[in-house]
Amino acid sequence: MKRKKRLETVEVDRFKPLRDVVFETLRKAILEGVFPSGERLMEEDLAEELGVSRTPVREAIRRLEQEGFVVIIPRKGAYVSEISFKDVHEVFEIRAALEALACGLAAERATPDEIEQMEQLLLKESAYLNNEDLSLTVEADVGLHELFYAASRNERLINALMNLKDQIYRLRSTSMGQPGRKKKSLEEHKAIVEAIGQRNVSLAQKLGQEHIEYAEQEMLKFLNKKGVIS
Repeated sequence: MKRKKRLETVEVDRFKPLRDVVFETLRKAILEGVFPSGERLMEEDLAEELGVSRTPVREAIRRLEQEGFVVIIPRKGAYVSEISFKDVHEVFEIRAALEALACGLAAERATPDEIEQMEQLLLKESAYLNNEDLSLTVEADVGLHELFYAASRNERLINALMNLKDQIYRLRSTSMGQPGRKKKSLEEHKAIVEAIGQRNVSLAQKLGQEHIEYAEQEMLKFLNKKGVIS
């Protein structure tokens, strides 16, 4: 039986080495959940799908190992690294505090134009509710949260959140894929934007923190189902 193709053939970029293009493609696939935790990455299969030789794939996998996305087990091969309870709790603990601050500051400082942009993204997210392509919802979700950050007008806070971006993205894609989470997340987003629009700082902070805590609960349920040991 023919294996399902999950990656597009890479396009040669004359301004970027092929090994970098392959690395970025595989990294994006892991972040978006194309290759879930624990899946083995076969050099030959990946090279065939991407339309390249095995050398840039091998180099990309080594770089992914250095960044913690891949674990290489001697005599067994390369596997997408597992997400542990500790990973989830640490990332969400930091994110909940930072998001609460960002939402509170946004309620204080967001411009009418930024609030309108938030409302437009809510409409997009609502339109994607029944779409099977999770990446569309994730894209709208990322855009909305980045608007919260920008509206905070605090560069150091924005930098701190952006430093967590890759870890957040990987967890976001997993938690958003859990049954019922897309609808619940949309409701939480609407409440946050409403609080920001009403300039209710304390409520925006509270809702921002709770939104991340609910997302953490979904991730922990997912890990429990998979039998991950804390």
